[in-house]
Amino acid sequence: MSETEKQNPEENVVAEDQIPDDLVNEEAADEATVDTASAAEEAKSDAVRVAELDAQNAQLTDKLLRTMADMENLRNRTRRDKEDAIKYAPQKLVTDLIGVMDNLQRALSAVSEEAAEGNEDLKTLRDGVEMTNREMLKVFEKHNITEVEAMGARMDPHSHEALFEIPDPSQPEGTIVQVIQPGFRLHDRLLRPARVGVAKGGPVAGAEKVDTTA
Repeated sequence: MSETEKQNPEENVVAEDQIPDDLVNEEAADEATVDTASAAEEAKSDAVRVAELDAQNAQLTDKLLRTMADMENLRNRTRRDKEDAIKYAPQKLVTDLIGVMDNLQRALSAVSEEAAEGNEDLKTLRDGVEMTNREMLKVFEKHNITEVEAMGARMDPHSHEALFEIPDPSQPEGTIVQVIQPGFRLHDRLLRPARVGVAKGGPVAGAEKVDTTA
C-alpha cells in the first residue's frame, strides 16, 4: 500500500463503495428474471396438478354415480322379483285346477239339460257338477284367475292358439268363431292360451271397404 493510501484510508472505502448504478441494476434485473421464471414454472406445475386432480375427481364421481345407479337397479329388480314370486306363487296349483275345470266342463257337455230332465238321478248329478263349476269360477275370480276372451274376438297369437280355420265369409278374416278349450290368466300372466277355430274367407279386419259400383 502506498504512503498516500495509508494516509487516507477513508477515501479507499468510499472508492470501493462507489459501484456504478447500471451494474447494480443489471444484477437486480437478472435476479428478478430468475425469480419470475421460477414462479412461472411453479404456477405451471400447480396448474397441471390441479388439472390432474380435477380429472381424477371427475372419474371417481362418474364411477360413484354408476355404482349408485347399478345398486338402485339391483334393488328395484330384487323388489320386483320378490313381488312376482308372491304374486305368482299359486301358478302351479292354478294350472292343476284348470285341468279340474276342464273335466267339469266336459261332464256338463256330455249330459245336456234336456237329457237330464227325464232322469232324476242324472239331473241331480248334473246340477251338482254345475254347482261345483260355479264355485270354481268364484274361486278363480277371487284369486285373479280370469278366462281369456276368445269367442268373437280377433285372433291374437299372444293369447290364442288357432287349431283350424273355418270358411265363413260373413266374419272378418281371423275372427274366432269356435272355442275348443278356454284359456286362462293369473293376473296378467298367461297360463294357457285359448285353443280356437278362426274364420277364413271374410273381409280383412280393419280394411276399408272398396266401393265397386263406381
